[in-house]
Amino acid sequence: MAYRIVTDSSSNVLALENENYASVPMKIMVEKEYVDNAALDVAAMVEDLRGHKGKSGSSCPNVGEWLDAFGDAEEVFAITITKHLSGSYNAAFQAAQDYMEAHPERRVCVIDSLSAGPQLMLLAEKIRACEAAGDDFETTRDKVLAYQNTLHTLFCLESVMNLARNGRLNPAVAKIAGMLGIRVAGDAEGGELALCHKPRGHRRTTRLLVDMIRERGFQDGNIIRVSHCFADEAAESFREALLAEFPNARFRLEPTTALCSFYAESGGLIIAFEGSFNEKNDNRKF
Repeated sequence: MAYRIVTDSSSNVLALENENYASVPMKIMVEKEYVDNAALDVAAMVEDLRGHKGKSGSSCPNVGEWLDAFGDAEEVFAITITKHLSGSYNAAFQAAQDYMEAHPERRVCVIDSLSAGPQLMLLAEKIRACEAAGDDFETTRDKVLAYQNTLHTLFCLESVMNLARNGRLNPAVAKIAGMLGIRVAGDAEGGELALCHKPRGHRRTTRLLVDMIRERGFQDGNIIRVSHCFADEAAESFREALLAEFPNARFRLEPTTALCSFYAESGGLIIAFEGSFNEKNDNRKF
C-alpha cells in the first residue's frame, strides 16, 4: 500500500469509499464507555447523556490503536484533534516514531489540526489531491501544512455544559448561557476554543456566522464543510444564507459522530472553511 490517511474520529468521517483511509476511535466515558465507531448509535448516546450531571469525559486512541490503523502503508499522514483538547496527537506521534523505527524505509507525517471536526477532513482532502497529482511525500507534507494556515474553524453551540464539565469552559458562563437560552459562537485560536459572541435567536445567529466567515477571507468558490449535531434546521438555514452571498461555495454537510456530538451537544454546528491566512492558527508557531 503506497499511502494511507489516518484521522482520529473527531473528524466525523469513519470511512471513505475507495480510499486508503482509517479512523481511530475516540471514546466517551460516563457510567459506561461509548466507542466512536460505525457500530455506535449516536442518537441513543446523545439521549442517554441528555441531562446527565455526573462525571463524564473523553479518552483518546492509544499508541497501539494508531499503529494498527497505519497498517502496512509506505507513507502515512495522520491527522489529530488539537492537542489542547486531547492526548491524541501525542499518541499518534509516538506511534509514528515506533512505526518508522520498525520500518526505516517508511515515513509518517503527524499533523495537529489545531481544531476538531470538519477541518480534519479538509486536510485529508488536500492530501488526497496531492497524491492524485503525483506529489511526493515531502511535497505533499509542505503543501498540506501551507494549506492548513488558510483554514478556519467556527462553532455555534446551544449548550456548553459538557465543555464546562471537562474544563474547556468556565462553568458559570455555561450555566448562565443555558438559563438565558444564549447560543455561544466562537472560533479555534491556536487550537483552543475562543468565545466571540453570544447571539440570541436563529436568524441573528445565522447572520453572525456568515459575517464571521466573510471577515475571515472566505471567497466564492471556496470549500466550506459543516458538521452538525442533530441540527438539521440550523444547518439548512445556514446553508441557504451562505449560498445567498456565496452562490458558488462548495458546501458539504455531515452529522457529528460521538466525540464531536459529546462536546457540541444537540443543536451544535462546527464549521471549517478556506479563507485568508490565519495567523492565529499558524502551524509554524506550534
